[in-house]
Amino acid sequence: MMNIVTIKTEYIALGQFLKLSECINTGGHAKTFLEETKITVNGENENRRGKKLYNDYIVDVEGFGIFKVVRS
Repeated sequence: MMNIVTIKTEYIALGQFLKLSECINTGGHAKTFLEETKITVNGENENRRGKKLYNDYIVDVEGFGIFKVVRS
């Protein structure tokens, strides 16, 4: 099952996305989390917390599930 993460802006940074999707509790955990957890964005490995995620991007976070970014 795919989880939906709704954003109101044009894009969201991966670090902010992880907090919004409740994969991490605070933004301060993003760097360590990205170093320790396999994450793919649209099928490609990603570990940059500043990576911009746009509408319809698919993010797979190992151990947390698959998410779709949807702009409202």
